[in-house]
Amino acid sequence: MQPDSISADTVSGLRRALLDHYDRTARDLPWRRDTDPYRILVSEFMLQQTRVETVIRYYEPWFERFPSIEALAQADEDEVLKAWEGLGYYRRARNLHRTAQVVAERHEGTIPSDPAELRALPGVGEYTTGAIASIAFDVPAPAVDGNIRRVLARLLDEEKPTARWLRDVAARFVFRHRPGDWTQALMELGATLCTPKAPACNACPVSSWCGAYAAGTVEDRPAPSKKRVVPSRVIPLAVLHGAGEVLLQRRPAEGLLGGLWAFPEPGEVGASDFAVSVGLEPIGEPSILPEVEHRFTHLHARYVPMVQEVDRIRGSVKAEGSRWVGRGRLGDTALPVAQRKVFDSWLKSMG
Repeated sequence: MQPDSISADTVSGLRRALLDHYDRTARDLPWRRDTDPYRILVSEFMLQQTRVETVIRYYEPWFERFPSIEALAQADEDEVLKAWEGLGYYRRARNLHRTAQVVAERHEGTIPSDPAELRALPGVGEYTTGAIASIAFDVPAPAVDGNIRRVLARLLDEEKPTARWLRDVAARFVFRHRPGDWTQALMELGATLCTPKAPACNACPVSSWCGAYAAGTVEDRPAPSKKRVVPSRVIPLAVLHGAGEVLLQRRPAEGLLGGLWAFPEPGEVGASDFAVSVGLEPIGEPSILPEVEHRFTHLHARYVPMVQEVDRIRGSVKAEGSRWVGRGRLGDTALPVAQRKVFDSWLKSMG
């Protein structure tokens, strides 16, 4: 069904029913308790590709550390990444940090309400623009995330909704008098009732208007996308240690785990040869820690940690972007989940 074929009465009735349902049943989530633009901005960054239950644990502690967008802009990147540790997809943290800096430098510390200016901020895509504009500023801007895509495709019984079709439908449905609540009501419906599997159509407040429900095609809308084959890769790690600390290196800004601290990847050489290559003298024979597996969105990584003790008195690290970290200094170093497992495994091996 095309957006311009939807009658005004249909749109009006659907809006009223869904908003009434949202007013009665909406979950009490911390980012819904006020419309402070900074808090909405942080919530939208955190919620990208992360479950609500996980974000809730990080949300309030974030504001204890960075109570304002100015505080975030002035923070060191390592501090930001440390606060984000465990949320994954660390590019979001760096983009949020850069966004705060851009807002401080170009917008006098005030998050812009204009969708075009929001869209120009680092890491703010089309959906995030619409979400922030509507929820924080009551701007009638459409927003389409995965939940809303599924809801709209089912309402109009559209098998393969294109990006343009979704934008047009979302714009047709957006409610100018309560745009923020409308955006959240659609997301809430997709998250709680109009779920990918076993949707609760009998409890849905808009099933009377749902084309897929009438046609019996709910389970098939939208059509599932082809599953992408995720490649696997074995990644050796060099766990060089001496004086109760291990050597970490900051990864390049772009690419996997960009900008984070991690164990060096020695490539095809062993841990002993790698130690020599960075100016350190090996002590004794290398050993192996248990492998650690981690699934990224585009890669299934199998880390193989190779342990080598080194003499820190008779050698010094030549590689830039390196630091020695022990149990005591880990508190200010952001380690990705898999790297943390390797670190803990090394600590256990040391007794």
